Amino acid sequence: MNAWIGAVAALTLQAAEPSDAAWTWTLYEGQGPLVLANEVPDTRHLRTTLECDPGSGVARLSLYGPALTGIATVKSGPASATTEASQVRDATRLALRVDHPVFVAFAASGDLNVAIADQQRPLTVPRAHLTKLRRFAELCGG
Repeated sequence: MNAWIGAVAALTLQAAEPSDAAWTWTLYEGQGPLVLANEVPDTRHLRTTLECDPGSGVARLSLYGPALTGIATVKSGPASATTEASQVRDATRLALRVDHPVFVAFAASGDLNVAIADQQRPLTVPRAHLTKLRRFAELCGG
């Protein structure tokens, strides 16, 4: 009986998780903060958000899933930075200046890695969506 309940629970979780093809990057511009989200549109499914107040020069990165806190090492290409990661609801959140070499390299390549203690949280914006990331950086930087 317990094995059957476990199998049903596993199938339910699989059904609730969208396929990789459903995920996309969406840039939200308009009133209020600028947001670049890795999401399944029209659902509550989020993997990552980048948020800023236009012209502020600072991007807030939220990585959804198990929340981690502490000192984060952020790398993109040869550039690296250290920043503090905090927990905001069900996400790990950290801030980066959009003019910092790490964010500049991230906007160029689409690849970013966040390491907190022994946990790695890689982030990739596919080539097809890099123009959205670059537009985000441009609008955040002013």
